Amino acid sequence: MSNNDIHRHNPTSLWSDAVVFNRIACFVEVPESGNTFAEQTRALLAQADRTLAAINSDKSRLMMVTIYLPDLANRKALNEIWAEWLPEGSAPSRACVRAELASPDLQIEIAFTAATRS
Repeated sequence: MSNNDIHRHNPTSLWSDAVVFNRIACFVEVPESGNTFAEQTRALLAQADRTLAAINSDKSRLMMVTIYLPDLANRKALNEIWAEWLPEGSAPSRACVRAELASPDLQIEIAFTAATRS
């Protein structure tokens, strides 16, 4: 496999916004705004919508997500927001784990894997 087979969206020296190989995309979102857990979660999911659109995909094409929460007490709120965001019948495989995030201000981080259309 050559490096040309892998498409990196907006690569920097530390990360890419998304990486696509064989129509499978991987990307991670951390909230860019919001103070409360709900605000951060909604901001993160809106960011995910934009990333999915940029890679020719959408949330109905999600295959797997790993959700990182510093406080598992937020799972109930997460599940309510998540259910509102996802189209009916398109829930991906999902893991939700407690983790210390890079900044104490972050209340959620999600790693996504999605199928692209091309």
